[in-house]
Amino acid sequence: MKAAFHLALPCDDIEKTKKFYVDTLGASQGRFTDTWLDINFYGNQLTFTNAGSFNFDFKNYRLSGQILPSFHFGIIVDAETWGKLYTKLFSMNLEVTTEVTFLENKAGEHISFFVTDPDGYIVEFKSFKEAGEVFTNE
Repeated sequence: MKAAFHLALPCDDIEKTKKFYVDTLGASQGRFTDTWLDINFYGNQLTFTNAGSFNFDFKNYRLSGQILPSFHFGIIVDAETWGKLYTKLFSMNLEVTTEVTFLENKAGEHISFFVTDPDGYIVEFKSFKEAGEVFTNE
């Protein structure tokens, strides 16, 4: 079964959020009003509602020696798309983490980077060495 995810999040400013996802990341805009916005995020639906700041105590966890935010979302893309996005966002002087390889030489090996959107949400971009190992548990 192929399915897309839907994630709804509050935001401070619809226009800033739209600019980041559409102009900066290259996603397309879906339905919208003055108070909410749908983004087509690689075939998945992100809905942002102009509801003010989201105050969340960001807790971290450790993976492969890296400290990562436990509250984040992201997308899995092919290596070529990942490289283009990393180069583009890094060159824009955004807060982009350095690329990191996780689970090196193990099932599920992937490279990732994180970027923070205008509302403070952390977006992860991943590319798996072997696409079929996204859910492998070995």
